[in-house]
Amino acid sequence: MSLLYALAPAESNLPVSPCDCLAHRFGNAADHPDRVPCYVSDMTEAEWQETRRSLPVPAWFQGRGGRPEGYCHRVMPDAVRYVVDNGIKWANLPKDFPPYRRVHAFARRWQVTGLLAEFHDRLRDRVRMKEGREVDPSAAVVDSQSVRAAANIPGSTTGWDGGKNVPGRKRHVVVDCLGLLLVVLVTAASVQDHHAAVPLLERLRERYFSVLLVWADAGYAGRLVDWAAEKLHLALEIVKRSDDTTGSWSCRAGGWWRER
Repeated sequence: MSLLYALAPAESNLPVSPCDCLAHRFGNAADHPDRVPCYVSDMTEAEWQETRRSLPVPAWFQGRGGRPEGYCHRVMPDAVRYVVDNGIKWANLPKDFPPYRRVHAFARRWQVTGLLAEFHDRLRDRVRMKEGREVDPSAAVVDSQSVRAAANIPGSTTGWDGGKNVPGRKRHVVVDCLGLLLVVLVTAASVQDHHAAVPLLERLRERYFSVLLVWADAGYAGRLVDWAAEKLHLALEIVKRSDDTTGSWSCRAGGWWRER
């Protein structure tokens, strides 16, 4: 895991820093005009200060190669958030953000190097601690959801979910008891839950050895329960839904609560 952003030295070569990110204080971000947050997707000051503490320190700051970044570490995530929040093409990024090619390269680099997953996990750990939980979860919930695929998605990676009558893809997720993401797997919608659960639970066991109990619905019943116990030492507990139950079930505060 890379160095925590908050542990980086506070000294700067700038007499007055317009921003407290490392790209401004030690990089070349000061060469560009400051951007004023104006969109709903922009981080608030409180969100930025919380986020800043969990940012991975860039390689160039640690002397591991690369040139100092030329764009603010707060502006770049805000640009990515704008694209995700509005579902637009990268080329349609508003002009008050850095050039879209630079933003896309930033997001792609974080994804390929694993920094995006590391950043996500750090924020999740902070939420768990704030809620009075241990950083390492001991229980989890597995489920799936089929979603329609866009017209430009290749047919070779999509399928038909006969149970939900949905053409497209299926996202299989494992979350902790706060609903925070632990593991995700995307397949064609035609893949059965119990088949996708094998690599999903294997990845869960590899990354979170502290998890001992996993709740699941009836779609995961059968031989998967014995396989999880024998191969992964996981207790896969099937939660059956009664006929008079309405709404969905989720795990909160150590128990199952019905959400209407």
